[in-house]
Amino acid sequence: MEHLRGFIFCICFFILAAMNGSVEASKQFKVGDHIGWQQPGANNTEVYTQWATSKRFHVGDSLSFEYQNDSVLVVEKWDYYHCNINKPISSFDDGNTVINLDRPGLFYFISGVPDHCKKSQKLMIQVMGLHQRAESSPGIPNTTEVGLAPGPHPSSSGIVVTVTLTSVFLALILTVVTMV
Repeated sequence: MEHLRGFIFCICFFILAAMNGSVEASKQFKVGDHIGWQQPGANNTEVYTQWATSKRFHVGDSLSFEYQNDSVLVVEKWDYYHCNINKPISSFDDGNTVINLDRPGLFYFISGVPDHCKKSQKLMIQVMGLHQRAESSPGIPNTTEVGLAPGPHPSSSGIVVTVTLTSVFLALILTVVTMV
């Protein structure tokens, strides 16, 4: 009887370890890859849209903007579509800006240099929660998402869900072990 209890405990331990091991570590993405953050050429105006659609962003990841004689503005949806540089949420001009993606939802970035945004130096990304699966291309929202405002303020709800599921699983293991 004691051997069966130990065996069940070992099996449950390995299952729990495998579940925790499948969580992906956060990533840092260099915006624009090799070209960085700059005004796109006339024949390459979709460069940041294409870059974003080739990536999958999750809460906890970060974006690295590398640039010279430019800036990065974090803006609201309206400001993104209208290239309004007057009311940014945040602005950066240090040449090497790292932005932490701390919530699920849409994020909007534009250049702070007049007319660069109008020439397609802007980036919109969709950030997924810790365990959310993409329904469409990861960088560009589908048509039902386009009408949405940016997601809620930062929270730890994804972490709470993970802790809760782990706690439930541990309680189940203890119940099985005590029944044997």
